Amino acid sequence: MIELRLLRFFIAIFEEKNITAAAERCHVSQPSLSAGLKQLEESLDGPLFVRSKKGVEPLESAHYLYPLALRLVEEAKSLPALFKAKASRRKLKIALMPDLGRGPLGQFLGKLHQHIDRLDLELVDYHSSADCRLTLDALRHEDEIFVPLWDEDYVLCAPKDHPLVLAANVSGAATPEMLSGYDFIECPPCEAHQQTLGLLACNGMSLNLVARAETKSQVLALVVAGLGVSFLPDGLIADAPSLATVPFKGPRMQRRIGLCYPAHQSISPVLADLLNLFGQD
Repeated sequence: MIELRLLRFFIAIFEEKNITAAAERCHVSQPSLSAGLKQLEESLDGPLFVRSKKGVEPLESAHYLYPLALRLVEEAKSLPALFKAKASRRKLKIALMPDLGRGPLGQFLGKLHQHIDRLDLELVDYHSSADCRLTLDALRHEDEIFVPLWDEDYVLCAPKDHPLVLAANVSGAATPEMLSGYDFIECPPCEAHQQTLGLLACNGMSLNLVARAETKSQVLALVVAGLGVSFLPDGLIADAPSLATVPFKGPRMQRRIGLCYPAHQSISPVLADLLNLFGQD
């Protein structure tokens, strides 16, 4: 590896075109500078200057090396400032639940970036240790405080060419009774799905369940693939332009998304700023 000290010697010689002047500029003796230049030339397997009594003239190899050496030396000068800036940044780690739509999540992150200075943000897996969690209010732990951020409606969705879309267009909206005639994809952990199943059961009907999935993203993929219809959060289906939202005559179903953080634990200043940003003191 070539030492930065040797590159500084080279730059001085290239610009001064004189060994004595370059040595004075670098605050070293002339023999030390000459020895450094020789070491650099040996590392590069070739001469860089032609020496004469009037001074030195750079060879083609020196002209090639000069801008590279300048860049490397300048980058090395900026390292302390970069490390100082990194150390002064304010770290915040947020664990994200799966099945968040890119649009709402992007708006949330954009607001953080815009309003919290020097933010060093890290997004981690939902089950990882973090300063706070972005999740559903229904998933809040007993020892956590929940700060609501946005609500999403569950909407009935299907591929745009699905028969249910055509039937709903004719009748004005799909009804719970109409659902019993179509294949349905279920997400067992989802309260909205269980509410729909319960509503139909109370009326003596049932859904033709053709597939089950543990996450909304998996349900979305199954609907896109054409296996059936399902209810999904409107913030999530915005990422699937091939799907249609089917008007539905039934109870309104929502999910609330927000931040959870420990109730009995001191919070960091940057987390406090985040909470203040969303109206929580």
